[in-house]
Amino acid sequence: MILCPDLPDIEKSAQSDAERAVARLLATIPDADAVAFHSVKVRSHAYKQMAEADFVILWKGVVIVVEVKGGGVMKHEGVWYTVDRNRDTHKLPSSPMEQARSAMFALRTILREEGVGWFASEAIVITPSIDAPPSSPEWKSSHWLAAASMTSAGLAASISTVAQGAQKPSKTERFATARELRSRLFGEFSRMPIIDAQRGAILDEQNRATDGQARVLAGLARNPRIMVRGGAGTGKSLVLAEAAKQEAGAGRTVLITFRSPRLREFFRPRVAGRSIDVIAFEDLQVDQPYDVLLVDEAQDLMSAEAMDILDGLVVGGMNAGRWRMFVDPNNQAHVDGRFDEEVFELVEAEAFTYDLSLNVRNTKAIVHMVQEYLGADVGDPGIVNGERVQWQWSDKEAGVSEALSVAKRFVSEGVRTQDIWIVPVASEQSVDEIHDGVRVLSPRNAKGLEADHVIVCGLPPEFDDRSLAAFYVAVTRARVSLHIVADNADKKQLLTLARKTGR
Repeated sequence: MILCPDLPDIEKSAQSDAERAVARLLATIPDADAVAFHSVKVRSHAYKQMAEADFVILWKGVVIVVEVKGGGVMKHEGVWYTVDRNRDTHKLPSSPMEQARSAMFALRTILREEGVGWFASEAIVITPSIDAPPSSPEWKSSHWLAAASMTSAGLAASISTVAQGAQKPSKTERFATARELRSRLFGEFSRMPIIDAQRGAILDEQNRATDGQARVLAGLARNPRIMVRGGAGTGKSLVLAEAAKQEAGAGRTVLITFRSPRLREFFRPRVAGRSIDVIAFEDLQVDQPYDVLLVDEAQDLMSAEAMDILDGLVVGGMNAGRWRMFVDPNNQAHVDGRFDEEVFELVEAEAFTYDLSLNVRNTKAIVHMVQEYLGADVGDPGIVNGERVQWQWSDKEAGVSEALSVAKRFVSEGVRTQDIWIVPVASEQSVDEIHDGVRVLSPRNAKGLEADHVIVCGLPPEFDDRSLAAFYVAVTRARVSLHIVADNADKKQLLTLARKTGR
């Protein structure tokens, strides 16, 4: 069974040992189609009513809401209590079953309001520490699980019994398919970091996955080969990290690779503590193939030579193996790597393709600027609001020294130097240096990463395919503010670019 979030994250976030014990058992159930969503404790305001659902399980098309209680449970003079290991009692607002049912009805209301059709739903209680559950005419005995069910096989059998007894749809109602439910639940319960620039700072909040992200996460178990297409800022790398955790949770050996070595600093903290190898393509020295291969910025590796190497990294090879490739259709490959259109078409033909169409990094102003000057699709600017793009016009050459002057002004206004990047577009070298506390990166090293405030400078005298790709990378790194330092010659080049896109 797939856990969302995965088991290591549940071990950290769960509020009780009982929830952790149930999560460990669910993880061992050998059913790739079943999914258990743990009730993450960070909720956006509209979903606080679901805070009491410890787990939501999708099992054979039935949504089962689970309330977990550790220790003992008792009812005295009409009031329910839990009993801890010290025999102290703690009053409950209602019976555990009523808590589960309330969460079930709340979830049903939320999904119905979002246009999901009829679906079967059940509410159950799990009390791992008691031998015999309390009996009551208010619930079926099959819906309260105790210690006897606390094995992998026992829990699977009990959940299956509950699902088999679920209400069937009427012939007059449109009902949600298992695929639709799966995607909707991943969207409802997957929490992904997105950016809120409107409040003037980066907030690494846990928010609902976008529809596109949810579809990818929901389809991972069912599709051995997946290609995810999305422009800069659409959350490809975030989804890749979640996909890797899902694969590792299923007991598979997992490799994440990429051409840009700087992506190590993005992925390693996000998958730490799991059996996931994060290795830059140039550093690969693999003795045995992996069960699953995940490639970020895969447009950099779309050559016959690179594909030959990737073919040996995954069990079954590229034709029959299990892999996930994340690509930017705007072709950043001119910055670093090679892109062969024929190779891309051959690889894409082997995969199920998903598109990410919502930008979750860049402000609306940045998205519109990229569309205006580059004609590139970086997704709909539907999430992030923030300040407009700032242009700094210079009478002299607009290089790193001019950008550092802008950075000093930021610092005087209270911005931390570590939150500022300078990206010289025309830099041909692999640059990653600190100047006066500010990080200066070439587009090659900035690729795939992001920063709060980005100052772009050093525009090329002419825009060819390589410099256009470098400009694209540079201006899409910013999460809060983008500043472009340019001179009069640059202004003419930018006007020419805008005319070419017809915007």
